[in-house]
Amino acid sequence: MADLPGAGFTIGDVIRDRGSRYAVSGGEVADKAAALAFLAVLRRDKKFARATHNSWAADTVSDGPLRNDDGESGAAAIILRMLEREGLKDHIIVVTRWYGGVHLGGDRFSHVTACVRAWLEARRDRGRDQG
Repeated sequence: MADLPGAGFTIGDVIRDRGSRYAVSGGEVADKAAALAFLAVLRRDKKFARATHNSWAADTVSDGPLRNDDGESGAAAIILRMLEREGLKDHIIVVTRWYGGVHLGGDRFSHVTACVRAWLEARRDRGRDQG
């Protein structure tokens, strides 16, 4: 995978459930243009380009809250809410799902939450390692 902008990183295979697989990516973005550029770089990787859903949210100082469910209704709202609770401005988080053929119902929301939580924890751990 190409290097993601804004000190971005990806955690692959966070969750596997009934054939669906989840990954999470994120990094720093200053505005909507930077968020869209982040997504473009992520989707240059064929694996992410072929994903069923790349749901994302960003909370930027300049453009405010941004989000897109990418067909996974309600996912972006969860991501945005978690960014806001964390107080994390000028960052984007993208939860990627490769659909496995079985509808997950409400479990998909707990999977999105777990992915975002994993990314936030990894970000904190990286900060401790560098500080």
